[in-house]
Amino acid sequence: MESALFLASLYLGAAVVIVPLAVRAGLGSVIGYLGAGILLGPVLGLAGAETHDLQHVAEFGVVMMLFLIGLELQPRTVWDMRAKLLGLGGSQVLLTMTAIAAAMAWLGYAWQVALTLGMILSLSSTAIVIQTLDERNLMRTPGGRASFATLLFQDVAMVLMLAVIPILTLAAADGPLLSMFGVNNPTNAEVQTVEGAAEPLISLVQSLPGWAATLLTLSVVAGIILAGNFLTRPVFRFVHASRLPEMSTFISLLIVICIAFLMVLVGLSPALGTFVAGVVLANSEFRHQIEADIAPFKGLLLGLFFMTVGVNVNFRLLADAPFTVLGFTLGLIAVKVTILFIISLFFHLKGRDRWLLALGLAQGSEFGFVLTAFARSEGAIPLAAGQMVQLVISLSMLFTPLLFLLHDRVDRWATRHAPKEAAADEITEKGRVIIAGIGRFGQTVNRLLRTSGVQTVVLDADIAAIEAVRRFGVKGYFGDPSRPELLAAAGLADAEVLVVAIDDAERVTRIVRYARQQRPDLHIVARARDRVHVFELFKAGANDIVRETYDSSIRAGRYALENLGFSDYEASSLSQTFYKVERSALRELAELWVPGQPVHLNEAYVARAMQLDRDLQDALLGDLAEGHREAGTEPNPKAAAAE
Repeated sequence: MESALFLASLYLGAAVVIVPLAVRAGLGSVIGYLGAGILLGPVLGLAGAETHDLQHVAEFGVVMMLFLIGLELQPRTVWDMRAKLLGLGGSQVLLTMTAIAAAMAWLGYAWQVALTLGMILSLSSTAIVIQTLDERNLMRTPGGRASFATLLFQDVAMVLMLAVIPILTLAAADGPLLSMFGVNNPTNAEVQTVEGAAEPLISLVQSLPGWAATLLTLSVVAGIILAGNFLTRPVFRFVHASRLPEMSTFISLLIVICIAFLMVLVGLSPALGTFVAGVVLANSEFRHQIEADIAPFKGLLLGLFFMTVGVNVNFRLLADAPFTVLGFTLGLIAVKVTILFIISLFFHLKGRDRWLLALGLAQGSEFGFVLTAFARSEGAIPLAAGQMVQLVISLSMLFTPLLFLLHDRVDRWATRHAPKEAAADEITEKGRVIIAGIGRFGQTVNRLLRTSGVQTVVLDADIAAIEAVRRFGVKGYFGDPSRPELLAAAGLADAEVLVVAIDDAERVTRIVRYARQQRPDLHIVARARDRVHVFELFKAGANDIVRETYDSSIRAGRYALENLGFSDYEASSLSQTFYKVERSALRELAELWVPGQPVHLNEAYVARAMQLDRDLQDALLGDLAEGHREAGTEPNPKAAAAE
């Protein structure tokens, strides 16, 4: 007990001191954790023996990270990524594996060993890359999405590698690294044993014939998807009914741990399984609650994982053959950068995104440690080769923050030497209305105003959109509407109305806030993406806010009412009342909204929203009854049933 508390104090203390220093120095949290591990292990010798078991626990942080990433993705988004998943990820793994295997064969290894090493070193670090992309706000860039798609495919590929490695038995001839370190090839493979309460279940699954194991695997995956769609809602409601906050954390952890165990049980990657579960739950109303429960554990375990990597860096091997180790490490990075850069050309990634993909994924993978240990136990690689691979992977991880710093320098250089963007058009007309954005939303607004005899000034940062509307006789000006000087040139000082119709929530809010500061009397109509964006725009100073699909949804509801037996008048009256009451209710809810807090976690917001919904229902039913009294009629049976 005392030893465990002492080690926990060492790990936590080193992280608290070193990680903030690394972040303040601009190196990022990952290198801070790695540095803390190096300080505890190779430098001071205070840790090391316990990291084998500790790393198994810490690796669960990667599983949680992919679960949280899945929560942020809609199933449609994942489907849209299929080309990058198969094309970009598949080509990266295949080409890197082939190049490294060829190099190992050239160094004298048997082809089985060379191919195994190629598979191990073809993977990149999901934990480091995703963590760094998140910290630098690069995940949503084209390069960030391409990196994520490649990492996700690698996770799938690791499952196939675990199946292939046992087939690649160790060749009789020793590789060159064995003689270098004087290590003899082990005569017997390490025997993996399964102990504990799960042993009977795992033994049963392993004894199944091939067809039964395949059927079980498919059933588990299908069960995860179905449970995510149909069971999570009633389970969460049951748990929340207990009114014990810790129960929410319990159920969130239970979901992740159970899915991870089931995936391991059938021989699949736990990270892949939890990612799929996260995608399934992305549309759940409990998504934000699950994310809030899991995020602290993810951060803690990932930090612990990086520290164990630092502790395990074998500097003795580095001291014995520094040029060989550094040569292999830099060679691995060079091969990966070259291959990823070439692949990015075929997938039409631009300059900074191309370098982000190439430099960001140039390291080895945390899963490489797992594959190396598995390959050694199966006799697929020699002991010394496994030790060298683990050291190379560790060093390449240490180089990763430096590679991201190199990306920053390349990005700055490319920005300075990039061709100048087309200059904004000179605005020669003024109008009563400025329309920022001429996409499908702005076009409709502009047509209505123009055909009503109102002079407008149209701005858009997309030159193709401006050229397209010009072909239809619409006078538009190219330029970024969020630039203050362009708004001033368009007549912001004299305009009566500003319509912000661009398809970028952050820029819409920024334009509204600036315009309100400059013109307190200006009437601003803004396009909103969703309800939370509506609240942000209220705070920024918009007068009228239109959700992208709101009016069309009300019209669709009106059509549904008409086909349920309501008269045209009744359906029209109900939809108008709904619009007016709901619009007023939204303004009330905007006052209760807390920026940065999910609305379902805001108790005052939830209570008021439920009361406003009841008020809305009363208003609609009262409006319908009043209409019948004025007309002296009775509702038809279908409408009466609806009432």
